[in-house]
Amino acid sequence: MDERKRDCMVAYLRHRMQEFGIKPDDLALVLASDQSKQKHARYRNAKGEVWSGEGEMPQWLRQAIRAGQSLQHFELSAQAAAPQMDKTVDRSGDPFAGSPLARRDGH
Repeated sequence: MDERKRDCMVAYLRHRMQEFGIKPDDLALVLASDQSKQKHARYRNAKGEVWSGEGEMPQWLRQAIRAGQSLQHFELSAQAAAPQMDKTVDRSGDPFAGSPLARRDGH
């Protein structure tokens, strides 16, 4: 994403946050909670749903296994659990850095 598109997206998100009364601190708390869940995750699907491997297996994982997928397919490695950030871009002022909103592929 080029810098102009990124700036437009940030402006749009700030406008929508103001429209719905969402403060940056509110968003930071949600993102921190999501990151905490991700750190304890042992399995993850393509939608980002996670499971620590403890307790009852979630429905999404049971369905995938019944459909023929292996449990190992969803297992996270140390590298997959912590995606590498692009070192050529300065994200120090970006409140969304490290979140799904900052991914290059937009998904």
